[in-house]
Amino acid sequence: MPLNDTQIRGLKPMEKPYKVSDFEGLYLDIRPGGSKLWRMKYRFEGKEKLLALGAYPAVSLTDARKGKDAARATLAQGIDPSAVKQKEKREAQRVTQDTFANLAGRFIDKARREGRAPATMAKTEWLLDMAKAEFGTRPIAEITASDILAVLRRVEAKGNYETAKRLRSKIGGVFRYAVANGAAESDPTYALKDALIRPQVTSRAAITDPEAFGALLRAIDGFHGQRTTRIGLQLLALLAQRPGEIRHAKWEDIDNGKAVWSIPGEQMKMRRAHDVPLPGRALELIEELRKLTGSSAFLFPSLRSYKRPMSENTLNAALRRIGYSGEEMTAHGFRATFSTLANESGLWHPDAIERQLAHVEGNVVRRAYARGLHWEERVRMSEWWAGYLEKLRAG
Repeated sequence: MPLNDTQIRGLKPMEKPYKVSDFEGLYLDIRPGGSKLWRMKYRFEGKEKLLALGAYPAVSLTDARKGKDAARATLAQGIDPSAVKQKEKREAQRVTQDTFANLAGRFIDKARREGRAPATMAKTEWLLDMAKAEFGTRPIAEITASDILAVLRRVEAKGNYETAKRLRSKIGGVFRYAVANGAAESDPTYALKDALIRPQVTSRAAITDPEAFGALLRAIDGFHGQRTTRIGLQLLALLAQRPGEIRHAKWEDIDNGKAVWSIPGEQMKMRRAHDVPLPGRALELIEELRKLTGSSAFLFPSLRSYKRPMSENTLNAALRRIGYSGEEMTAHGFRATFSTLANESGLWHPDAIERQLAHVEGNVVRRAYARGLHWEERVRMSEWWAGYLEKLRAG
């Protein structure tokens, strides 16, 4: 006999669960705790199965019967209603879990496990925080190219064209990660490639005139700030490595006996380990530095904490203090100075100069061939460069 609401409200829990039938397989499962759960019993492919339809009174008698009728209609099409419900549940979970913010977090975690440099990770998180503030809670599959462009346009409106370009790239990285993991169908940022204002490319300022560079070297020698900062600038000039590599240099990577600084791949821009020959003058500066910071893991620790490297602004700020503007010289510009003057000397193979700068050969075959070449030449070139800087310094 079919149930009615009066009967259902009068059903009391017992010590053990019991069932009260409605019709066509629909029944209530009365639990000892007082719950009244709608269930539908049916057969599919010869097997008896159960379909959960919710709890009374949240799901009324009328709604339970509608659910039962829908399930029977599904069965009539040869489809298992339980499988349909599980699929809908998974889809609902996917929509909740596969938000842009969640996918961006997983994308960042992946990059961190790949050993990306801390500075790179910080910039990535900073950029993606802009996107998350706009559409982080939305399912990534629902975010369109126009949604992304609106965010990029706001960045552009402030004149930050390079930031907008990098933000588009990072958002695209999250979408490609989502595509690979089945959370999105495509990367909408590809369609925006030509929609942004292209930032004007400007080379980092560098002094390439020998006489002017000699004056800079003398100004560095007379720097009245932190001794570690002065040594940092001197090593930048001597070794022609990137400022970030100088700042993150660790004592464990310095081999005084072999006169080699072995930079691990995770600290390099191109993620490839790089050996730097150390001329005698560099070894002298490193020994002077060891007396100052030898108790830290870093050659150039932060003034606030020996557990962290020097701030990325320190070296450029020191150049400003000795009178060189950002249009005249930058910390990164020492590399351009070395490249220009070493090439102009005509003494060294251009490939040896490129290897010293850790520039990666574009041709894969040639890169594999050239990997072990030019070391002896680079050692001689490093000593020549140190001597050449002494001559420039002397005017």
